[in-house]
Amino acid sequence: MMKMVAYTLALSFLPLTVVSAHDVAKRDLAYETKGATVTPVYEHPLPDVPGKSVKGVLVEYEPGGYNSAHIHAKSALIYATVLEGAILSAVNGGEVKTFTKGQNFTELPGDQHDVSANASKTRPAKLLAVFVVDTDDTVLTTPLKP
Repeated sequence: MMKMVAYTLALSFLPLTVVSAHDVAKRDLAYETKGATVTPVYEHPLPDVPGKSVKGVLVEYEPGGYNSAHIHAKSALIYATVLEGAILSAVNGGEVKTFTKGQNFTELPGDQHDVSANASKTRPAKLLAVFVVDTDDTVLTTPLKP
């Protein structure tokens, strides 16, 4: 009986995520940013790898917040970890996936980040994106234009 209650509770949350993903993903690409703050938090040259650095960026989303569709520096390999809440992400025209606290994902050089959003309309979300990038790449994110 307890398992049934747990399953029912878990399933009751699924439509919220699906609806949120649908809201963000089903309109064409988002070309504006709403309720998202991006803050550089770390930068360090990689020892023994001339011209490469590690750069950390904290991305904070208000409830219902999202970033515009974008690309990253061509040299960027990105490892992102969700620190709080749940994040919706889709790259290169692929499916929208939900990542929750403690989960992570990778973006490869040249990827187009189509969806980057908070999965919740009621709770904030936060992620840390760690870039391995050419040291002289100062622009890490470029919004796409319609």
